[in-house]
Amino acid sequence: MTFAISKAPWNKGKLVGQKLPLKLEQIWAIRIRLEIAKNIRELAIDCKLRSCDMAKLLVRDVSINGEVLDRAQVIQQKTSQPVQFEITKKTRESVEAWIESRQLSGMDYLWPSRIRKFDRPSLVLGWF
Repeated sequence: MTFAISKAPWNKGKLVGQKLPLKLEQIWAIRIRLEIAKNIRELAIDCKLRSCDMAKLLVRDVSINGEVLDRAQVIQQKTSQPVQFEITKKTRESVEAWIESRQLSGMDYLWPSRIRKFDRPSLVLGWF
């Protein structure tokens, strides 16, 4: 007769489920570390959109004549409703630097794929 070895659950002692939103000082601490590391791509992502909506953003959605807008509007994939979001000054500076560094034009995806040229990003592949 064999007995199964009791294995502890993977989530024992860990916080699982929905987490509290980040506090403002935590957000600024992250932003400062990204600025120090000159990590432009991640600095520009703070508009509170769902990732599926972020992935579909075109340069023309947030920029006109090379200048990033204060506010932009997109149609949410989940709800099919328009949502307006604010782009802060620091974020505008980061997005402008990103667009310039990647030499993006109006019809390009704002966050192009790192794997295939001229393709929208696959956010899941970027996580691994």
